[in-house]
Amino acid sequence: MSASAKEKDPFIAQLGKIYAGYTGGFAVFVVLLAILEQMGVPDRIIGYLFVFLTIGVYAYIGIISRTAVVAEYYVAGRRVPALYNGMATGSDWMSAASFIGMAGSLYALGYGGLAFILGWTGGYMLVAILLAPYLRKFGQYTVPDFLGARYGGNLARSLGVVVLITASFVYVVAQIVGVGIITQRFLDVSFAMAVFLGLAGILVCSMLGGMRAVTWTQVAQYIILIIAYLLPAILMSVKVTGVPVPQLMYGIALERIEGFEAAFRAAGQTPPPGVTGFYTAPFVGANGQFSMAAMVNFFALVFCLMVGTAALPHILMRYFTTPSVREARQSVAWSLFFIFLLYFTAPAYAAFGKLEIYQTLIGQPIAALPDWVKNWQIISPYGTPWVNIVDVNRDGILQWGEFRIHPDVVVLATPEIAGLPYVIAGLVAAGGLAAALSTADGLLLALANALSHDVYYKMIDPKAPTARRLVISRVLLIFVALIAAWTAGNMGADILFLVAWAFSIAAAGLFAALVMGVWYKRTTNIAACAGMAVGYAATFGYLIHTEFYGWDFVQLFGNKDAILAAARQVANLPMSPEIKAQAAAMVANAASVQDGALAWFGNIFGTGLPTDTVALRGRLVGRLWAINNISGGIIGVPLSFITIWVLSMVTPAPSKAMQDFIEDIRVPRGGVRLADQKAAVE
Repeated sequence: MSASAKEKDPFIAQLGKIYAGYTGGFAVFVVLLAILEQMGVPDRIIGYLFVFLTIGVYAYIGIISRTAVVAEYYVAGRRVPALYNGMATGSDWMSAASFIGMAGSLYALGYGGLAFILGWTGGYMLVAILLAPYLRKFGQYTVPDFLGARYGGNLARSLGVVVLITASFVYVVAQIVGVGIITQRFLDVSFAMAVFLGLAGILVCSMLGGMRAVTWTQVAQYIILIIAYLLPAILMSVKVTGVPVPQLMYGIALERIEGFEAAFRAAGQTPPPGVTGFYTAPFVGANGQFSMAAMVNFFALVFCLMVGTAALPHILMRYFTTPSVREARQSVAWSLFFIFLLYFTAPAYAAFGKLEIYQTLIGQPIAALPDWVKNWQIISPYGTPWVNIVDVNRDGILQWGEFRIHPDVVVLATPEIAGLPYVIAGLVAAGGLAAALSTADGLLLALANALSHDVYYKMIDPKAPTARRLVISRVLLIFVALIAAWTAGNMGADILFLVAWAFSIAAAGLFAALVMGVWYKRTTNIAACAGMAVGYAATFGYLIHTEFYGWDFVQLFGNKDAILAAARQVANLPMSPEIKAQAAAMVANAASVQDGALAWFGNIFGTGLPTDTVALRGRLVGRLWAINNISGGIIGVPLSFITIWVLSMVTPAPSKAMQDFIEDIRVPRGGVRLADQKAAVE
């Protein structure tokens, strides 16, 4: 935003002072709580203060940002400077999956968990190069708006709404699960009750002010979440290495982890289900050997997350809020920087947390375990404790495979695991809550706007007055939020698992149509609609079938004879020599075939995110398919591109006016098209 523009908008000119004061006030608040902890104030009171006061601040920002202006409600008046839009996008992006789930995934999967970091950060390069500036120049309110205008008519818009609703709903359920975990632990209520308590905080931030309220709330939330993530990592780094730079020093922790795991294996111990026993080794199976399936699934997941990032509607909406095309591009760079701060720290966070568990828990008497273990042995929505101790050997000593911590609580529990002051645990809870709330706000707003703007206003009642449109949007926002909260409270799911689903769905249903719509001006309406439908159906069908209807290993092979028969068949297929050798060895040695074969098939065909059993996530569609469930977008994205390209070749080209228009929006300079002129009237 130019200096003259800032002078005309006093609020924008004061943003630096406002958020500097907010950051200073939050720092003072944390120091005061630390003093109260030293004075003997109970931990529960400190947890209450962190949760309620931070939500109270977000609610206050949401209330004072209320608006009845369409452009303010949908796109924050298109006046958010690049720096603050980048911060809001970072907050919108770094959901419960990033804050809570990613380090937990790294804790469990080791090297394999890096796929999430590579995919999510790499996706912003696609956003910056392929989409963000051009969608901003197009000047619409929502992603389905772009599809409807670019491809003419309501069919493309409707398909875009279907994909948006599916992906965003799955994503928002994951955020509410994150809110529920934090609220359950720190307010000591049931998980089902916790998600509805968190829902109140979500709604008050977004319901009255729409994108305007969500934007300024998300900036405030980013400040809290990044402080909450960096501070414990720095303290753990100082504790282990003496150097307050965890991003550079966690190699020491990795070296010690390798030593512990080698000692555990030498003693005949095995890791708990879903946790790698070779933390730093790339592309390995359960036996520590190179696995082609592990490598294929690693890069398939990176691909799905990158492409999904560039297609998520609630993220692309953020670039509609900048004052100009140039600032849209700049805000992508700022987004990547603010996201980098957390993602560069996540591997260190996971490594220091894992090292603390190895050093302080494994090999210790179960009767003498620290209090934090008991604090986190509360029941998850999956019906099992978040932290579970199973004394398999009945010797009273905690073995490697007897300690199970769910990945979704690793980040939240690590301050207590590391023996840091409780105020740090409360701070992390506040940060995780900020991350989950900020993304939930953006997702719910995207859902409500799609239904109220794209369905109601664009397709049902184009003459609807502004007041009615905004009322409908707010009512729909509440309705969708209640359904998502009920789903999260009654079904639950791994946070990262749900988020990966959302990325695959968005990638397969939207990415090709968006990219081809900008970069291939001959893309036709029929082709785009067919491409979206084919990509969405192929990926969503794969996800549903393999998760709920596909055969797991036990169902598919059933018994010893069936497993051996399958192994013999695989040994005769045209696969790599290493895989054929493993199959042949299994056929020759049937001593422990039931467990050995299941583990082998899990290695060959891949498993999904960590669960209590290897079989539950490892679904097979066919014996030569090696694609994990969460990487289903690898099927739909190529099909979508191919469908669009082939049909565009055989169907009538778009009008010359539309082709000229597409040519024009690819030019960096020039004014915003379509919606800005319309917004002036509205």
